[in-house]
Amino acid sequence: MIYWESLGSHPLTVWLKYLGQAVRTWRTLAADRPSAAFVMTPPVVAPLVAWAFCATHRCHLVLDAHTAAFLHPRWRHLQWLQFWLSRRAVTTIVHNEHLKALVERHGAHATVVSDIPVRFEHLEPYPLPDGINIAVVSSFNPDEPIGDIFAAARALPDVQFHVTGNPKALDATHRASLPSNVRLTGFLSTGTYGSLITKADAVMALTTRDHTMLRGAWEAVYQGTPVVVSNWGILRESFDAGAVHVDNSVQGIVEGINRLRAALPRYRAEVLQLRERKERRWADVREALRARIGAEPKTHP
Repeated sequence: MIYWESLGSHPLTVWLKYLGQAVRTWRTLAADRPSAAFVMTPPVVAPLVAWAFCATHRCHLVLDAHTAAFLHPRWRHLQWLQFWLSRRAVTTIVHNEHLKALVERHGAHATVVSDIPVRFEHLEPYPLPDGINIAVVSSFNPDEPIGDIFAAARALPDVQFHVTGNPKALDATHRASLPSNVRLTGFLSTGTYGSLITKADAVMALTTRDHTMLRGAWEAVYQGTPVVVSNWGILRESFDAGAVHVDNSVQGIVEGINRLRAALPRYRAEVLQLRERKERRWADVREALRARIGAEPKTHP
């Protein structure tokens, strides 16, 4: 991934970041000369550069379209460009059937990849206290009900909550009223993060935005860890075993965690079955993608 984090996303500097990333992307593609280029969107600038390269170098373009590409207010006014690029890509990867249907309505091919297997080969120590430990995978984004999570933690003093993410992004009001059983982990290395979600009794990942896949949840499933996720249709379908689905409310979170710990052995057994099903599905999807990019590259006027 080519990303210049130092320039941030401020309106006065973001164009410099996109320009620099565009040049670096072109140079990387020109040096590697791939037969297929997988590029993430948003921002839509990245696939635009990749399309220009693929159109002149007989290279397959594959878009990896995240939910924000379709639903985030920042990118809605560029939907026409998103779908224009999708029609010129060999396929657009999306994570659910709702977005697949949206892409197909605009005349493009779409492939659903809800998740891919994740393994943490080198775990680093992350000590957990005695009792029930919940890893809360968070970035403190606006769609995360952080206030409700903290209030639920306050109502469950015998449960320890380990909240990932950069604490600088946490609202000052929430930081000032942090419950004693909530630990802000800060940025974790890959090995330490892997240890946390592997050893925790459950991983919680919540969103107030529908049609959003939660990476932290499916990463947990591949480690054999039960999950607590929001009660959206896509998440009920994706995590139909080994999971507790909760309303994004204090009461919903408290009740969900109580259900989890009352039947923890059952959830642990179920999540292993879910992991096996996900691994089989990924094998099928991977072969379909390989077949898709094995054809001759598309040309457009």
